[in-house]
Parts: sequence; C-alpha cells; structure tokens
Amino acid sequence: MLVFVVPLKSSSVSNSWERVSQLFERCIKSICNQTSPNFKVVIACHEIPDIKFSHSSIEYVPVSFDPPRLDVLDDKLRDKLQKVSFGLTFAEKFNPSHTMLVDADDCVSKHLAAFVSQNPQANGWFINQGYEYENGSRLIYRNQSSFHLKCGTSNIIKYSAYKLSEFSGETKEQAYWIGHRNVEKSMKKRNMPIDPLPFSGAIYNVFNGENIYYQKNLSDPNNPRKAHNSDSFFLRSTKRAGKLLASQLLTNSIRDEFGLYPIH
Repeated sequence: MLVFVVPLKSSSVSNSWERVSQLFERCIKSICNQTSPNFKVVIACHEIPDIKFSHSSIEYVPVSFDPPRLDVLDDKLRDKLQKVSFGLTFAEKFNPSHTMLVDADDCVSKHLAAFVSQNPQANGWFINQGYEYENGSRLIYRNQSSFHLKCGTSNIIKYSAYKLSEFSGETKEQAYWIGHRNVEKSMKKRNMPIDPLPFSGAIYNVFNGENIYYQKNLSDPNNPRKAHNSDSFFLRSTKRAGKLLASQLLTNSIRDEFGLYPIH
C-alpha cells in the first residue's frame, strides 16, 4: 500500500487561508483519484482546511506544537519537517510498503498507487519526469529529466527506509534526507538505490502565492526567492520565454490523469 503524507501549512503563515484551502482541495482530490484503492492519505496540520471534499482514505493528524514565525524561513522548514515526522509515524498503522511526501499545492498522477502495488518490493522511485504549471494557463511545461530537483512532490520511498525510531524531524541530517534534491543520493548511501519513475508522476504548481520557498512576504535573507530575483530582468525573461516555447497545450487527458483544474 502507498501512503501519501501531506504537511499542510498553518493559516497563521498563509497569505490567504482561503487560497491555501483551495489549493489543498485540488491536491487532495488529485491524490484520491487513484485507479487503485490501495492507498491512504495522511494530512499533518494545525487546522483542518476549509474544504467540502471528503474521502474514506483521508486521515487528518492535528499537531500541537506552535506554528512557525511568519517571517522566518527556517521556522517554516522546521514546521514542515516536524509535520512530515508526525505524518510518517501515523502512517505506520496502515502497514504501508511505500510512502510519498506531497506538497499541499501539487497534483499527482492517478496511476501511482497501482504502480506501487505492482512493485511492493522495490526501494522506491524518484520522479524525474513531471509537469510545471501556472494556474489559469492553457499551456503546461513538461520537465523530462530533472523534475525531482525542482519539486518536493517527487519521491516514493520504501517505508522501512525512514527508520522511524530515529526520525524526530528535528536534525539537520534528517532535513537533508527529506529534502527532495537529496533523496536519490541518500538512498544510494543506504545501499537502497531508487529508480526513476517510468512515467510523468506529478505536477508542480508554481507561482500560486503560497509556495513556502517563494512567498513574497518573507524577509529572511536566505529565502531562495531573493536569489531568484537577483537574476537580471533579461535573464528572467529569457528563461520564462524558453519555457513557454517548450510548453505544450494542456490537454483533457493531462487534466484527467492529474486531477488538474483552474482555481479562481
């Protein structure tokens, strides 16, 4: 069984809790659109999101620690890591073969649970093929080789690899291991190499105003958004134009596979 673990940010650090709830509802609908019933979804959160959607596979896990400070990026990352820890620990009750961390604003392929059920002994997979999408666009960009280096929703890992008895969600080593860029290397070091997923596995929803790493109101000097904005206007425009030229029309088949719909 595959268990999706979703750490949801607090309303206290949201630009718009309504927007966070809308993005989360799309995310959770996407997850629950699996073609196989062999999955569960664990959401670790401070508050239950304001949504109407419900599903028998969803479990909310309330956390009691204080929300992070609004303007400190490290606090937000620590908050996410602790919620991941809570979610992974809770997932044990379902005896999963694998778990997947999902950012609460992304969408996933409906074929993931079935694929995992067919390969229960595998160490796991990293998603090197996926899509990047900006809400409202009629175009979508397909990243064919490095999706897992850009998006946090990009790794499916054998549950036993987490060593939950040692995982508190607090140390730098654990933060490094959970970081989506590092998982493939970390699994190799554990002699549990993972493979690239043989199909596009997720959609990275960009520039929605609620991405933790790129929130406009962060004052932390280490915020990656500042590094992104340090590029010249010409360079940013060139990169954006290049992606637009490489993008494809957003088809109904993509919408159906990933449960993607526009949020107004």
